[in-house]
Amino acid sequence: MFERPQAGQKAVLVHLEFPGSDFESDRREFEELARSAGADVLGVLGGSRQRPDAGLFIGSGKAEELAATVASSGAELVIFNHDLSPSQERNLEKLVKARVLDRAGLILDIFAQRARSHEGKLQVELAQLQHIATRLVRGWTHLERQRGGGIGLRGPGETQLEMDRRLIRGRIATLKRHLETVRSRRAQNRQARSRSNIPTVSLVGYTNAGKSTLFNALTGDRSFASSQLFATLDTTVRKLDLPSGEPALLADTVGFIRDLPHDLVAAFRATLEEAREASLLLHVIDSADPERMSRIVQVEDVLRQIGVEGVPMLQVFNKIDLREGEVARIERDELGRAVRVFLSARDGQGLDLLREAVAEILRPGLSEHELVLPPSAARLRAQLFAHHAIRSETLDPDGNFHLRVAMPHERLRGLCAAAGVEPPAPPHVIEEWEVSP
Repeated sequence: MFERPQAGQKAVLVHLEFPGSDFESDRREFEELARSAGADVLGVLGGSRQRPDAGLFIGSGKAEELAATVASSGAELVIFNHDLSPSQERNLEKLVKARVLDRAGLILDIFAQRARSHEGKLQVELAQLQHIATRLVRGWTHLERQRGGGIGLRGPGETQLEMDRRLIRGRIATLKRHLETVRSRRAQNRQARSRSNIPTVSLVGYTNAGKSTLFNALTGDRSFASSQLFATLDTTVRKLDLPSGEPALLADTVGFIRDLPHDLVAAFRATLEEAREASLLLHVIDSADPERMSRIVQVEDVLRQIGVEGVPMLQVFNKIDLREGEVARIERDELGRAVRVFLSARDGQGLDLLREAVAEILRPGLSEHELVLPPSAARLRAQLFAHHAIRSETLDPDGNFHLRVAMPHERLRGLCAAAGVEPPAPPHVIEEWEVSP
């Protein structure tokens, strides 16, 4: 009987192409995931199939090739970029004589390494236990052994497999109770913020899009940020200063990824509810990523899974410093509403534009105008300052004030009419960004 190995970092990766999949993009992400987990990648086994094999996923011929590769390379671990059933995982381990891990198990392992807070560790442990509970099946020989006899223990006994299942069920129930307490505490905090009329803005996006770097740049915080997958897991909330002077809170959330395990989404429900209950979502996108459009779709799929519907969203195209000729700017729809902001969190380009766009969305109807006031309109100028509406101001040689003003268009028209000043034209609409390779 095959004794399942419990350790090892030397790995062979398996990635198959199925109809409709993006083989090269998925393979690159898979290799980055494996290395993020600390795997020493000895090789990648590829291939294509119309559908998975019921017993071995990759088919008997490819499985024999995998076994030979493992034996010749000295690998201790085989990682699949696909979800395996418990029986497929067990059959493969018996054949290749190495530990087999599927995509969900790999992502869970990375999350276990990254979790820092008590809540994050609870969430990851729950997801791991729910995942391995289905894998407690015969084939792991140490789980078949009978409990020994002794005073008070004589009789048919209890197999190690049955004991482990019972212990896991008990631990899962305990973790769920703890996380329910966390969820209630978060709900109370959100209610307190709601009573205070303090809006919350949540960062969401594909992993490694630069959310934590943007969070630090906007809040002055020093939360951990790194160019690696799932650099941070724990939700952090800090004060966000807006040009309007009104208070707001910014929440950083866990990054998403293609085929995020369902157990993980469920376990992080308390954390992801920060996004569901937010006043505004900032969808952070790596503008230098050639796969950015598919990443957008994948993030939106996860948001639908957790029930984020009806929350206003602003797309934030980060890392413009990596795109030649790209400039910081706000793009608006045909109604003048901000829909995209282009910036670089790393060097600070466009951060003020993002703050303006956030303030505009949180204050419904806010739009930006260019206004020229003569010296005689000092009272109107003072009113605009009182409304925290003036974004910038310059003075020309004739003494005229050139103002950039953000406030609802109809409200500004009314103030101008009362002051006998020509009202500005409707806000300028910028053409949509053309996606280029």
